[in-house]
Amino acid sequence: MHTSNLIAYVVPVFVLMILCEFIYGYLKKKNNYRLNDTVTSIGLGLMSRYPALLGLGVQGLVYAFISKQFNLGLLASYDPYVWVIAFILYDLSYYWLHRSHHQIKILWASHVVHHHGEEYNLSTALRQTGTDFLFKWIFYTPMLLLGIPVEIFVTVAALNLIYQFWVHTEHIKRLGILDYILVTPSNHRIHHAQNKEYIDANYGGVFILWDRMFGTFIDEREDLKPIYGTSKPLNSWNPLWANLEVWSEMIKDSWRTKRWRDKIALWFSTPKWRPADVSEKYPIKKNDLTQFKKFDTKTSLFSKIFGFMHLVFVSIYTQGVLFNSASIAYIDLMLISFNIVTLMVLASFMYENRTFVYYLELVRSLSVLALISFGYFNFMPEIILSYTLFSTLASGVIVLRDRVLSPSEAR
Repeated sequence: MHTSNLIAYVVPVFVLMILCEFIYGYLKKKNNYRLNDTVTSIGLGLMSRYPALLGLGVQGLVYAFISKQFNLGLLASYDPYVWVIAFILYDLSYYWLHRSHHQIKILWASHVVHHHGEEYNLSTALRQTGTDFLFKWIFYTPMLLLGIPVEIFVTVAALNLIYQFWVHTEHIKRLGILDYILVTPSNHRIHHAQNKEYIDANYGGVFILWDRMFGTFIDEREDLKPIYGTSKPLNSWNPLWANLEVWSEMIKDSWRTKRWRDKIALWFSTPKWRPADVSEKYPIKKNDLTQFKKFDTKTSLFSKIFGFMHLVFVSIYTQGVLFNSASIAYIDLMLISFNIVTLMVLASFMYENRTFVYYLELVRSLSVLALISFGYFNFMPEIILSYTLFSTLASGVIVLRDRVLSPSEAR
């Protein structure tokens, strides 16, 4: 049970809106898009669809069990009022999930992906986690207990996520009375800021009323521009590492700290807390906002184009997968998922100017060709075969020349 099909229908709209925002910003000389940042954001969004398609986690099983065994039947109809109540209850549940994401480290480890971006544009909305299937279901079980039909639940969940797309922009300023009721760009910019004056606020998905009711609302100030990103910078374009970084930190801190109580406590502490012995011996450097500089890397024009072509292929192929996942054999779905993740990781290496990336790309391409010859990758075979042959040729040429264009040649 997931929202992938409905999301798939609006993906072309998302792409069009991102393109329009880029053109508008460029013409107004207020462009806030960078290719490396945008490719990472979109790549994370595409990757985030696959855990649900693979059926990872227990969400579907838990929801099915509750619906059959503990369904109170209070909201079991498909009447219009049930849809309205479900939409409101989902957003309230999302508020508490989102707030918990920022207050409990094990949940922050999953959610932090959405906050790494140091640009704030519509592509930032697509920075979605690939590990939220682990815990988010807990916050929505009360809706199933009330008997809300699964179809309604899935639909309002998708609508909630779709709504949140448009609020990730700097080009829309105040919206009057709407700022008091709904989550708007002004309200949500605060949520993505790392300024101490703005930190940990505005958790609502659709309605900002929850923040006003529960004391977590902070208004945007004209004299204080938000600085986006996380206080501990990721400093990488790698979408896989973005999903694993905080998990890695927690595991290492659990191993390093001496007190058993701290080994457990740090998983459920606030995101900022670390055991004293670990914090002293292994300090983490955080941003000095008075001298803040966005993470950026220089690379060759060839790498920029090749990395972008990876994204284009992944976007087209994933769109097809979302519409046809039920007809794809599970082993193929697993191989497709692994290939998609690998492609986006290698694209990130291209933007980080890792010279070994073309050797890895050649290995990936040849491996896919071998699997195709053994009868795998049967979904959209012409497209995947064509792109794999192209990437084999492109990476093979670079490897045979045994060099990668240097940063000094980047345009």
